[in-house]
Amino acid sequence: MIAAERGTIEQLIKAQAYGLGFDLVGITTLGPAETVAAFDDWLASGYAGEMEYLARGAEKRADTRRPVHGAKSAIVVALDYGGREPSGPVSRYARGDDYHDVMVSRLRELHHYIETAVGAPVSGKPYVDTGPILERDLARRAGLGWFGKNTMLINPRMGSFFFLGELLLDLELEPDAPFEADRCGSCRRCLDACPTSAFREPRVLDSTRCISYLTIELKGEIDDAIKPAIGERVYGCDICQSVCPWNVRFARALKEPAFASRAAIAGKDARTLSREILAMSDEDFRTAFKGSPMKRAKLGGLKRNAAIVLANLGSETGIAEVEVETDHPPDSLSR
Repeated sequence: MIAAERGTIEQLIKAQAYGLGFDLVGITTLGPAETVAAFDDWLASGYAGEMEYLARGAEKRADTRRPVHGAKSAIVVALDYGGREPSGPVSRYARGDDYHDVMVSRLRELHHYIETAVGAPVSGKPYVDTGPILERDLARRAGLGWFGKNTMLINPRMGSFFFLGELLLDLELEPDAPFEADRCGSCRRCLDACPTSAFREPRVLDSTRCISYLTIELKGEIDDAIKPAIGERVYGCDICQSVCPWNVRFARALKEPAFASRAAIAGKDARTLSREILAMSDEDFRTAFKGSPMKRAKLGGLKRNAAIVLANLGSETGIAEVEVETDHPPDSLSR
């Protein structure tokens, strides 16, 4: 058994996780989710909008032992995606490769390493934003940070520009101490900076008013009254993170090549990117955004967003030029 030779299994797991490129790692014991009641209240208030999938798996979501039969512990990791990158028409997290693929692959590597370290098969499964798990709950319990007023998990050493993932295992591990402090204090910068007033109160987000939801998850038309507030944002929004003092001070430069801006986005302002999106065919879209999280909005959604951005920039003439020159007019949503 490798652990007996080189240190405790917990020490080895953390060292390997950091070696795989993760920026934070913590361990917690599985059990009843502490925030499930608040989440259920949030769903009942209608704040999830069209994201009906969030209500699925309620029984499993209530207890983190249920998604993986026999699971006892969770290794929770975070991977930074570059909070020092300049703002732009695409949210920082979505400019490169899909984080789900990047993180799940590494969590599987970590799983394989653990089996080698203990010298036996270990039942387990990685999750990255795709299962009935309240990930912030697990992350806080694993000592990775606290819930900010903008609902993001904030770490005191690196802010909040990071992805969360977890590896649920049928393995008894010594848990880390949970993060108990609330370090937001009286600060309201994230709440006050939101251009659509999406926060009903601290730590309660009405997704139906959130620019990220509107430009990514919403499938239909965006309300005319809210379109001007979208500004130049084609996909997602970083405002409530960008103004957070913990990010202003501790956000890190991009170090993960997989999250670097792809050619379809890199160096392009909102006007240029919007015109190019409006000119795209389905084949163009598949080529430009292969393996990108931006595929979630689909081409129709991106064209809708691009048309709104150009209208906000006063570019009706630009839209007409795209329609005539490319023979690929915006679909009914963006029209």
